[in-house]
Amino acid sequence: MIFFRKTEEEEAPGAAKGLDELRGQVRGAALPDHVAAVVAKELERLDKTDPAVAEYAIGLNYIDWLSGLPWAKDTEDCLDFPKVERVLSGRHFGLDHVKERLLEYLAGRTLAASAPPHVLVVDDEEIARTNLEHVLKKEGYAVRTASNGLEALELVRAWSFDLIVTDLKMDKMDGMTLLAEAGQLSPGTQIIIVTGYATVNSAVQAMRTGAAHYLTKPISLDDLRASVREALGHRKALAPARGPVLCFTGPPGTGKTSIGMAIAEALGRKFHRMSMAGMRDEAELRGHRRTYVGAMPGKIIQAIRRLGVNNPVIMLDEIDKVGQDFRGDPGAVFLEVLDPEQNRQFMDLYVDVPFDLSQVMFIATANDLSRLDAPLQDRLEVVRFPGYTEAEKEQIALRHMVPRQCVEHGLTHPYPTFTPEAVRGLIRDYTREAGVRNLDREIGSVCRKLARMALKDGIDPKQGGGYPATVDAALVTSLLGPRRFTHESARPAPRPGVVNGLVWSDTGGEIVLVEAAKMRGTGQLLLTGSLGAVLKESAQTALSYIRGNAETFGLAPDFFAAQDLHIHIPAGAIPKDGPSAGVTILMALLSLLTGRPARPGVALTGEMSLGGTLLPVAGIREKVLAAQRGGVHTVALPAGNRPEADTLEPDIRAAIKIVLADEAAELVDVVLEPKP
Repeated sequence: MIFFRKTEEEEAPGAAKGLDELRGQVRGAALPDHVAAVVAKELERLDKTDPAVAEYAIGLNYIDWLSGLPWAKDTEDCLDFPKVERVLSGRHFGLDHVKERLLEYLAGRTLAASAPPHVLVVDDEEIARTNLEHVLKKEGYAVRTASNGLEALELVRAWSFDLIVTDLKMDKMDGMTLLAEAGQLSPGTQIIIVTGYATVNSAVQAMRTGAAHYLTKPISLDDLRASVREALGHRKALAPARGPVLCFTGPPGTGKTSIGMAIAEALGRKFHRMSMAGMRDEAELRGHRRTYVGAMPGKIIQAIRRLGVNNPVIMLDEIDKVGQDFRGDPGAVFLEVLDPEQNRQFMDLYVDVPFDLSQVMFIATANDLSRLDAPLQDRLEVVRFPGYTEAEKEQIALRHMVPRQCVEHGLTHPYPTFTPEAVRGLIRDYTREAGVRNLDREIGSVCRKLARMALKDGIDPKQGGGYPATVDAALVTSLLGPRRFTHESARPAPRPGVVNGLVWSDTGGEIVLVEAAKMRGTGQLLLTGSLGAVLKESAQTALSYIRGNAETFGLAPDFFAAQDLHIHIPAGAIPKDGPSAGVTILMALLSLLTGRPARPGVALTGEMSLGGTLLPVAGIREKVLAAQRGGVHTVALPAGNRPEADTLEPDIRAAIKIVLADEAAELVDVVLEPKP
């Protein structure tokens, strides 16, 4: 006979617990009223069920899940703003705009959490007004005063108050009118009526109009403090803080996951990473109904129970790689999970009771936003990770990667010194990426070869040494072999018909050469280089613009009648497409037809309309970085990209001259040499 043992995940958490033990767990769980009612009903049903039937174990498991969820347990955010800055700066070099966006959010949370409740005291008697102000300030509230209802309304229009304490009988406007008017101006503000002329009718009218409390003079200070605390507590419950839904998007290896971990550490929250890549079953997120054998809650509820708090940081990694098939679309569940207006009542099919996810800080990551549905993108606050500059990669390697790899490979007696030239050689010759993941691998490869070198001659590891103390560029080449990548650079002696273009890919920006040639023919346009449909249309547009303005460029009106034009972008095995090469193709054709070579240190990018107007394109930062790496000194951009150009780092703007233009004709003399 063969016995099969259930795994820990399949084992029901409540299967080993008896009914009496679960009753004790329920009593100590402090369940909300609507959950307690469901649990009480389930316990009553189990009392009448035979423990031998399968439904009994299912019921025990269900009660165990309900009582084990952290319905009201959370962690207090660490809103020490200087500490947050230190954590983010210490963990990551570069990505200044990303860290700035996160610090802006945390600054808003810090300001909102540290601000004391604001209270407005309204009374026409100065002594009563002063006494109330003194008592409330001692309690830690920010207090402002008004002598009548009209003055109070002006303050309500200009300030946000959490609570108004007002007298009933006043000149110009009484407290009852103020209660009605202030309720319309600021519906969320709580109001306490204080009066020396208390009557049953006025009390009933005040409560019906919206007053939180009705107190009589002389006021008991204990009653006043209790009423204020209750009113402010009710106000806080009505407007709970909502967790943001950030989406980090960018190429692989740019630090999206590690930034999420740093945010959790800075806030003092628990962190959970949940990989979405390859997920196809909707039930993995939303759970299974209890009618199915082996039913379990979804991954989100499981993670919250495992963490034990209702406000963790949950990272939904690689949401752009979620699949869909006959079992449902897991991406559709995100529409509820990631919507702050809907996830306060998230329904897991197994739990079958609404759970509040609004306190959870969700962080999604994606490499390609185009794979996400538009309704889902609308719920996300996108933070783009554009990649690192070469200088940033160098600092990341020297400050973080080299020390860590040396420790992991035992190179600590002494630490080898990596020269900046060696790190730059690794970046330029052995990696081609926007992030730093492959750079980390290559540094690790160098460290492994150094460790092998230390043990090769039988040197005692306890004595240390046995490997070079300094790792320079020549040693890197000897250890790793010939360079693997060569980045295209601006051609020093170009010929007519060849122009430097700038493109963007998943690995960052690159320089490409757009080549044009002419030959006798019948007016055909040949396009090669594995070009996509958009690029082919850009070439047609550029040629039509030249034919329509032939006399302006000094060309014969029928120049295209007896010759063919051939446009080629090298590296033909690599597919190329995108709306950013129109002006580059135009300049290549003009260079060919006018005999004017392109300037060697100039590169350009941009799309153009049929009338010659330049249209803005994306990926400006990556393209300019590629130009800087390739020895380009002038980059031509559409004028619509001025905001992106203005936000480039100072060292990039100092090394590259940016030329902005509205019309393609303005760039002819910038890109091409003077006429011979």
